[in-house]
Order: sequence, then C-alpha cells, then structure tokens
Amino acid sequence: MQQDGASMDQNVPRPGSWVLRIAVAVIVVAVVTASVLLYPSFDRWASADRSIELARLRLGTVIRGDLLRDVSVQGRIVAADHPTVVSPAQGVISLLVKAGDQVHRDMVLARIDSPELRNTLEQERSTHQSLEAELERLQISNHQTELQNQQEIDLLEVKLRADQRAMERTKSLYEQGLGNSMDYEKSVDDLEVTRLELDHARQNAKLAKETMQFEARTKELSLDRQRLIVEDLERKVSRLAVVSPVDGLVSRVEVRDKDTVQPNQALISVVDLSKFEVEVQVPENYGGEIGIGTTAAVLYEGTEYPGDVKSLSPEVENSQFKGIVEFSENPPGSLKQNQRVNTRLILDSRPDVVKAPRGPFLESMGGRQVYVVSNGVAELRPITVGAVSVTEVEVTSGLEEGEQIVLSDMTRFDGAKRILLR
Repeated sequence: MQQDGASMDQNVPRPGSWVLRIAVAVIVVAVVTASVLLYPSFDRWASADRSIELARLRLGTVIRGDLLRDVSVQGRIVAADHPTVVSPAQGVISLLVKAGDQVHRDMVLARIDSPELRNTLEQERSTHQSLEAELERLQISNHQTELQNQQEIDLLEVKLRADQRAMERTKSLYEQGLGNSMDYEKSVDDLEVTRLELDHARQNAKLAKETMQFEARTKELSLDRQRLIVEDLERKVSRLAVVSPVDGLVSRVEVRDKDTVQPNQALISVVDLSKFEVEVQVPENYGGEIGIGTTAAVLYEGTEYPGDVKSLSPEVENSQFKGIVEFSENPPGSLKQNQRVNTRLILDSRPDVVKAPRGPFLESMGGRQVYVVSNGVAELRPITVGAVSVTEVEVTSGLEEGEQIVLSDMTRFDGAKRILLR
C-alpha cells in the first residue's frame, strides 16, 4: 500500500522575506531623513512669491568703512598756458614757423615790416630832440636872467651904501652948522629911495626865479611825455619781431605768409606743454556743493592723480558749467592736449559708516527698500540711505555689516516680499 506523502512535508520560510523587510525599513528611514533635510528648502519654496536664477543677479556685501561722496565728470586735458601773440602794428608779416613746430621762449616766430611805424618813430625822436634843445635854450636864458637880476641887486646894494655915507656926511655938516637942512633932508630921501629899489629888485628876482623854474618844469614834463612816446614806439618796433612767450608747441597759425595784418590781430597760438590742467563739465545741480578748492582725482591709465578745483565758470550752458582742475602733485608725463580723462570731484568724506556697493537697486527701489539674501531666499527689507557716491551708498538703517543684498534692478517683481534664488 502506497503511503501519503503529507507526512514528509516541512514548513520552509519564503526566501528573501527578511531582505524585503530590511529594504522597506531603509526606504522608510531614507524618506524620513530626506523629509527632514528637504523641509527647509520646501518651506522656502512654498513661502516664496517668485523665483529667479541666482546667476542673473549681481550681489553685494554690506561692509563698514569710510565713504567718499563724489561725482564723476568728463574732462579733457588743456594746457595751463596757451597764449596767442598779436600784431603790434599794421604791416606785412613774414612767418618763420608753422603749426606743429617746437619753439622755445623768446624765439622769433614771425617778423612784420611796418614802414609807417618806423617813420612815426623817427618823427617822434626828432620832436624829442627839439624839446631837449628848447629846454637847454630855456635853461641858458634863465641863467642869463638870473645874472642880470643879481647884477641889478649888487648895483643897488653899492648905491645904498654910497647914499648912506652921503647922508651921514650931510648930517654931520648940518649938525656942525656947515650945511643947510635941505641938503640933509634930500640925502635922507635918496637913501630911502635906494633902499626901496633894492627891496623891489630882490622881490622881482625871486619872482623871476620862480617863473623860470615853472617854465623849466613845464618843458621837462613835455620832454618826459615825448620820451615815453618814443619809448613806446621803440617797444612796438622791437615787437615787430614776434617772439614766443613760452616754451612749447605752435598750435595754430591764424594768418598766411606775406599777409597784411592789422594792430592787435591774432597771429600765432603757442601751447605750453610743461603744465597741464583738466577742463571738466559739471552738472548744474552740483553748483552749490562744488567750489574753488574742492578736492578732485583725475583717472589716467588706471592711476588716480590728486588735484584741486582752480576755477569755476559763472555761466551755465546745456545744463552744465565749466571748471578747471589743476594737479596738486606732478602730473603724468605723457599727457596730450584735448585728451579725454575721467575725473572725480570729492564732495564729502564720511568715516566709519555702514555702506554697500551702488547698483540699479538704488534708483529702482527709490533708496527705501532692498532685497537681502539669506539661505537662498531674497527677502524685501526697508532701509534708509545717507550719502551716495559714484560707487557706494551709505546705509543709515535696515542693514547690518556682513549681509548680502541684491544690487540688480528688481522692479520687474513688483515688490514681491520673498524671492527664491535657484
């Protein structure tokens, strides 16, 4: 009889069931861990109003330091000395230089032939000689008059002494009874008349001397005036050889060779290449903050050179006014006339302030709000700003040192409170 095989069956556990339980446990742990780790990111994503790629934004860090409030203006290099020589008289010019020539001080640039001026000089010299001769003649005549007056005085003095002796003799005879009274009285009268004539002669001589001195002084003044006229004409004739007032370069020739020129007509412009300045155009809204002596910095080939505002134009043209900046130290040696340079005018200096880089956010957010970056989220925060420079802005409240902010223009997000940075 065949036996039932059930008695031989045994319970065998399903292969791999423990592996499955371990795998499920691992999955559960992984899901829980991932949930814990990803919850902050999910929370940021869920609470963000919008999102944007981080690479499309420009960020900046809030720091503490000194802030220079300045304004950036365009400038051009100009020569500090660029005189223009003019014609001293009418005549025909002969040019000895051309534009671009190197010249030195007192070098002859041109000569002017002016026969009229030379003839006038000779006429005035002749007049000067005539006045000299007249003065000499007057001095001789005055000397003769003085001698005549002195001779008259000397004769009257002799006559006075003779009359006095005659009077004394007549008096003595009268007192002795040897003469009459009429002779004595006549001698007294003659003595008095001679004394009066001597006094008048002395007064006349004094008045004549004063008159002669006045006439001589008048002639001397006329001679001095004529001497000045001659010296002025001699100066003009010497200036017919037109010379350079500075060492430099001929920048412009206003006339052509053999042209007829008029007095005070511009002839040649010379640029002094040894000293340069910067001519800047400043927006008119800074007119109240910029004055003579304002500190400046001229940027040339990556290096800033210090300077000061030397002068300011009183006129505004095209909403700008002109200023001249001079270098306070040695300027660079390779400057060229009319070369363009960037210039900063320092309006204010504030030490130890909280500041941030300047960016489009300042204008787009009105300087009242900014997006602060933290944990991958840019959150809108109100701020107040103070001084603003070309590259930096002072933050008086709302930000702390070390925080990061968005410098880019964020107006397209319409004031979203939180933005996820992907």
